Amino acid sequence: MAGGLGKGVWRTPRLTKAPGVCDPGGVKPIIPVGSGDDDTLWAVIATAGRKSRVANVYRNRTAALEDRAWRAQQVSAYEDFLRRSEQPVPHYSVAPIRRADLPKKWSPLPALGFLRGQFI
Repeated sequence: MAGGLGKGVWRTPRLTKAPGVCDPGGVKPIIPVGSGDDDTLWAVIATAGRKSRVANVYRNRTAALEDRAWRAQQVSAYEDFLRRSEQPVPHYSVAPIRRADLPKKWSPLPALGFLRGQFI
């Protein structure tokens, strides 16, 4: 790392006409750019039987894992009710998803995975 620059900023010295002499003042710092995966999101996926739906999406995996844990806790609290009312008990997982892969009219799923008696 060149003299006193912050973490992740490197300067490459520019050589002048004389061999062995360089001018570090004329070099601009390299700015790190994103990996280009700006369109990658983390999806919480609800699966009940053979049906799978995207329950919610997040920009980072940590938030998706927290939502998955919350949804699993809700299902566990109401599992007996779901079984007695003959509703499928959803299972939740987390996976990366591209924004382009979401259906056009997608909307988040309720915590228990169904609304008005149907798995959405």
